[in-house]
Amino acid sequence: MTAFEIAYAVGVLGLAYFIRGISGFGSGLVSVPLLALAFPLSFVVPAILLLDFTASLVLGGLNFKQVRWDEVKPLVPFGMIGVLLGTTLLVSLPREPLLVALGIFILVFALRSLLNLHGEKPISRKWAAPASLAGGTVGGMFGTGGPPYVIYLQHRLKDKGELRATLSGVFFLEGLFRIGSFIVVGLLMRAEVWQAYLLGLPVALAGLYGGSHVHTGLSQTQMVRVIGALLLLSSLSVFVKAFT
Repeated sequence: MTAFEIAYAVGVLGLAYFIRGISGFGSGLVSVPLLALAFPLSFVVPAILLLDFTASLVLGGLNFKQVRWDEVKPLVPFGMIGVLLGTTLLVSLPREPLLVALGIFILVFALRSLLNLHGEKPISRKWAAPASLAGGTVGGMFGTGGPPYVIYLQHRLKDKGELRATLSGVFFLEGLFRIGSFIVVGLLMRAEVWQAYLLGLPVALAGLYGGSHVHTGLSQTQMVRVIGALLLLSSLSVFVKAFT
């Protein structure tokens, strides 16, 4: 890695985990597409998986009493099925279609956040199955499975602290399963992935620390719109990467 690549990666990770510290999600959505501009997706996804797993452990541990396990349990079975499907697609599909799919996925979620397109009425728990299946599949492919879980849980939990902690609980369990599936297919059997994780861990933890202190200063609507703007830029960068 060149000095520029190292500085670029540090900046992206610091921003991504600062956002994660505030909202409880968004680190993969910000970091994966931006890092994919400079590094192979098959390297970026497992490295961010390890960092996200650590972030979920830290945030979940700090807010363990606020995790709504009754909301987590229905998401687990179909989420695991989705992880297996997404991991299979990651190692079998060519790079360009993956990047285009990732760009479209992030663009949709960015516009939804910017326009604040969500209702106030709680939705049925029947939506847990499709939400977790979609989240697991996208997470297995790109390491960015947060949006389907976030959209579902935003319509189930209104307390900002509970939402942040519960998302960390979901991402911890899904991340644990994804680590196992990535080991099986060989994505976590590369020394450079673990080196990147160890080097990026202090940056990620610093971002989490900073974001956690900002967490109480912003409203949920303000933060969602800030993340939407960042994701919009990320999706555009992915399309540039895919078509050049």
